[in-house]
Amino acid sequence: MQEHLIEITDLTKVYGSGDISVRALKGVSAAVERGEFVAIMGPSGSGKSTLMNILGCLDRPTDGTYVLDGEDVSRLSKNELAHVRNRKIGFVFQSYNLLPRLSAAKNVMLPMLYNGVERLSDAESYERAIKALESVGLGERTHHRPNELSGGQQQRVAIARALANNPSIILADEPTGNLDTKSGEEIMALLRQLHEQGVTLVMVTHELDIAEHAQRVIYLVDGEIVSDKSQASGIAHLHNGFNGGAQ
Repeated sequence: MQEHLIEITDLTKVYGSGDISVRALKGVSAAVERGEFVAIMGPSGSGKSTLMNILGCLDRPTDGTYVLDGEDVSRLSKNELAHVRNRKIGFVFQSYNLLPRLSAAKNVMLPMLYNGVERLSDAESYERAIKALESVGLGERTHHRPNELSGGQQQRVAIARALANNPSIILADEPTGNLDTKSGEEIMALLRQLHEQGVTLVMVTHELDIAEHAQRVIYLVDGEIVSDKSQASGIAHLHNGFNGGAQ
């Protein structure tokens, strides 16, 4: 029996107030099972970035509930959300977000420095960082700084960093957006490999060929889920039917 890792119910997010308020999410409900690979799609302004920020505990909903790994995180304080993020969530961003002066290994070590549960020595953190880099095919690049790496290699470092604290889930926001086609295919092959190893993945993308790697596609329009279908249902038809794709 599958287990919900994420469960959101009637999730609403409102920015501003009164006449200038904007409802970015309008009563969104969905669940993600442990070990699932889900893509979130939708046109610009659909609410997918807002949803990703809430799923990543970077923001809180205005109303509704968000249960992550059995814990209701909907009303946690900023400090409590930061603790949840560091323990349970790994992030992969379009722009990599690596610190330019640090080596690949030291970039991967960063989340471990803020782990409030597992206290690791510098040697233990370094050893884990090396293993994470080896797992993404960068065992020979551990001492290289970001400017000495290609875009695809930088994204691999970012994925290794996301894995550093053994998170419950990895959230990937346009993970191939800054990459050429070949590098993008390599990154998606790596994410698929991680998924096959049991990692839960939620990915925002506006690219059809990238979304096709996921098991399931959630499609947002104007802050509402208009479709939530397994990959077998054919997302090309879905995408065209909702006039989506533009970021």
